[in-house]
Amino acid sequence: MGKLTVSQTKTLVLQKIRKVLLWIVATFFVSTILSVVVLRWVPVWFTPLMFIRLFQQAGQGHELVLRHRWVPLEDISPSLPKAVMAGEDARFLDHHGFDYRAIEYAAMRNISHPEKRKLGASTISQQTAKNVFLWPGRSWIRKGFEVYFTALIELVWSKERIMEVYLNSIEMGDGIYGASAVAEWHFHKSAADLTKSECALIAGSLPNPRKYNSADPGPYLRKRQGRILREMRFVKTLPDK
Repeated sequence: MGKLTVSQTKTLVLQKIRKVLLWIVATFFVSTILSVVVLRWVPVWFTPLMFIRLFQQAGQGHELVLRHRWVPLEDISPSLPKAVMAGEDARFLDHHGFDYRAIEYAAMRNISHPEKRKLGASTISQQTAKNVFLWPGRSWIRKGFEVYFTALIELVWSKERIMEVYLNSIEMGDGIYGASAVAEWHFHKSAADLTKSECALIAGSLPNPRKYNSADPGPYLRKRQGRILREMRFVKTLPDK
């Protein structure tokens, strides 16, 4: 066999690179779609954020704390889905993963008032995708993955399933994840027995649950609680599973 020319060598290298890239892309799509399909029925026991928080605790020399217990949606107070929709995503039942009205409003407000804290427009679906499949961050790469996973869970999961996973996986305090854990550690009861007022407190803390403690609410959290309680009257009720 004769010696390959430079041109032939380049062609072979490019072909191998192309095959590797195609394999990586195919593996990514197959594995992510399969994961979303499986989690349509299987409980989410652990999320990337839980691991990151444990790593941070270990790095700071703190006691490792992870309080989380999966409970089905029917074992969670029906006031909690309404409270988080009122506080985080009032049009959750109407959109398909992205609230374009909220995105437009947030963009206009951030442009017109750059001195104020930036307003976000992430829906419950986007937050669920981020919590279950991704890592915290604000890079465009992570945001791109968030859009992909949001579209995927909206396609494969029902709204009830998205809410169930959201209420079981979201961070609700320091080392506390999900409705069952926050009900037990902050209110000493089951998630099913949470009152409307307690649900509004939990929802009010979600922008920063490690700063705003639903077990010991300050003036800001009380103000958010009152607003959420008022908004809950106008939020649609989540259909039965």
